[in-house]
Amino acid sequence: MTLKTPVGPNDHAQGPADAPVTLVEYGDYQCPYCGQAYPIVKAIQARSGPRLRFVFRNMPLKNAHPQAELAAEAAEAAALQGKFWEMHDALYEHQARLGPEFVTKEAARLHLDLDAFNAAIDSGQVRGRVEHDFMDGVRSGVNGTPTFFINGTRFDDSWDEETLGAAIEHAIAGGGAAAKAPSGRPARLTRR
Repeated sequence: MTLKTPVGPNDHAQGPADAPVTLVEYGDYQCPYCGQAYPIVKAIQARSGPRLRFVFRNMPLKNAHPQAELAAEAAEAAALQGKFWEMHDALYEHQARLGPEFVTKEAARLHLDLDAFNAAIDSGQVRGRVEHDFMDGVRSGVNGTPTFFINGTRFDDSWDEETLGAAIEHAIAGGGAAAKAPSGRPARLTRR
């Protein structure tokens, strides 16, 4: 499977646009697997440095995770004030506390304009962005979270640090995007 909408200037990205590898994650802030993947992605980013661009797209599975949509909207409302990544990190670092009270307290901690933050959520201003990411994920074959794409190709192997990191290193070395880790072993469908 391939990413249907290429990474563009409106995506939330960390790392240089000309990095040899782009890792896209479709994530849900309340998903426990995404919570487990969060420090793994951080470690891979630290190890890869400017050779990796990381992009996050919203995929709130609201039927399974009732606070996921609000969390995604909070991240997008923070983005309007230049604080997407700060809110993104806080949401994952405090997954068990997600809800209206937490996102408001976090917005205050980040020194956001609370009236503008709340208005962006309450008016539906940021809902369209969340829905766009979600539908793009559906078109790209995302049916669970987290789902990763390396240079536009869906990564279907385990996303533990060793396996995902090896696939990214393989792509950095010019081996292209691998749907599986370069070890040749079959994809593992279990989540840690």
